[in-house]
Amino acid sequence: INAEYGGVVYETLEMSTVKNYSTGGTLHVVINNQIGFTTQLDVRAGTYCTDVAKSVGAPIFHVNGDDPEALARAAQLAVDFRQRFGTDVVLDVVCYRRNGHNEIDQPKFTQPRMYARIDGHPSVLDLYTRQLLARGTVTEAALAAEHARIDAVFE
Repeated sequence: INAEYGGVVYETLEMSTVKNYSTGGTLHVVINNQIGFTTQLDVRAGTYCTDVAKSVGAPIFHVNGDDPEALARAAQLAVDFRQRFGTDVVLDVVCYRRNGHNEIDQPKFTQPRMYARIDGHPSVLDLYTRQLLARGTVTEAALAAEHARIDAVFE
């Protein structure tokens, strides 16, 4: 669901309620990076960018983008719901964009406080690496080997 394409999203959601037309439900995945949804709460119709899905009664699962395991569980729950009930479902991955839309976009100009916090926040990779190491799920050596393997793929 994108602020720029709000009308298209609403119309797509509304299609799920048309009699004699069905896709068996659609899973809408929203990468909610807070960009494009920066107006004040008192001038918006809802708190979340996914509130438009409430118009058709679609369940909305909000999940922390910093937690890959929670995201996997929420995604499975959303798919299971869609399969069982044949209705649209929304998965709202609440996260952030570390950089702007492109090389010349500088979000620190329009959202200086938000981006000061983002700059000081560890990446998802760093957070998850720490979590796996703390649990003993993986070793430093195994992580280093996997990083080297992935780097080689991209070289």
